Amino acid sequence: MISSIMPTYAPSDLTFEKGEGAYLYDSNGKSYIDFSSGIAVTSLGHNHPVLIKALRNAVDKVWHLSNLYTIDGQKDLADKIVKNSFAETVFFTNSGAESVECLIKIVRKYFNHLKKPEKYRIITFEGAFHGRTLATLSAGKQKKHLDGFGPHLDGFDQVSFFDINELKNSISDNTAAILLEPIQGEGGIRVFPDDFIYQVKELSEKNNILLCFDEVQTGIGRTGNLFAHQRWDLSPDIVATAKGLGGGFPVGACLSTAKVAAGMMPGTHGSTFGGNPLAMAAGNAVIDTILGDKFLEKVVNLGEKLKYYLNKIKFRHKGKLEEIRGRGLMIGLKFNDSTEGLVDLLRNNGLLTVPAGDNVIRLLPPLVVEEKDIIKACNIIDEVIKNWNI
Repeated sequence: MISSIMPTYAPSDLTFEKGEGAYLYDSNGKSYIDFSSGIAVTSLGHNHPVLIKALRNAVDKVWHLSNLYTIDGQKDLADKIVKNSFAETVFFTNSGAESVECLIKIVRKYFNHLKKPEKYRIITFEGAFHGRTLATLSAGKQKKHLDGFGPHLDGFDQVSFFDINELKNSISDNTAAILLEPIQGEGGIRVFPDDFIYQVKELSEKNNILLCFDEVQTGIGRTGNLFAHQRWDLSPDIVATAKGLGGGFPVGACLSTAKVAAGMMPGTHGSTFGGNPLAMAAGNAVIDTILGDKFLEKVVNLGEKLKYYLNKIKFRHKGKLEEIRGRGLMIGLKFNDSTEGLVDLLRNNGLLTVPAGDNVIRLLPPLVVEEKDIIKACNIIDEVIKNWNI
């Protein structure tokens, strides 16, 4: 029998009925430690009281208004983001892919606004994932995602993960921007070295091209800073973010300097649902919580503890577990061989994780996770790896 749901996913049969903090509960009442967070989305965990209160209050007011009108909460959220980042202006979207699409359009519009339409090409990096639209797929250039969707959108050049010479040689008179994830999520929690990022910034300034970050997964406190690039104390030109911004409610944002966004005038871009009242209520609640007293400091400390426990597991399983990657609460377990079936084994033992490229399992716990949850999760990981036959 043909399913009424288009088969673009292959989900497990597991159904969850409720969640609380870092835990989800299935229809039989079994608990699972959620170290997937809906793929880095439920930043405040499940049933967070601040988020629930904000959305309940918003539901009783107005659900939707088009952007033909001033929407309550938009300016508040934009002001908070601007105050705590490089940005001077923000466009609200519904998803990460939309945020990256907006980023691409701002890049092209900026140089067109400067009467330099020949500068439109964007350099990306091998292993990147920037979304599922045709433009963002073309930017990521991953064969497994592109197959069957040709012809692909022109305007993107790709270089090796962190080869500075290849990057230098790829810059041409048509290059408009460099786009990278501070930590590649789908690509396997691959972290760009600090020195490389500073070289990229220097190259962008020297060649009068824009530096853009895809912070869809790394942003909103995931790595211990509001945005992962803030670790480097440098100012990009455009940043795309989403996922954790709504704590589970669909919302994204594209951040830019005023100079670079100068060409984005009325009519140049839009979104029917972007910045709607419910999304703004969720976004404001999340940002207020994350920017609260010592919240990000706690994320850093918890990330260090998670790495500490995982490195002990790595020592015990040297023949299987090769490397612990990542920052904050965005951690990857790099294995020596294929991880096929490992996510299922962990789930069957009560731990939800996310697969990634390069034989990596992603650990993306809610930012409100507690140390006791981390210890419990690591005990499950330890036991599963011990009994796992590669």
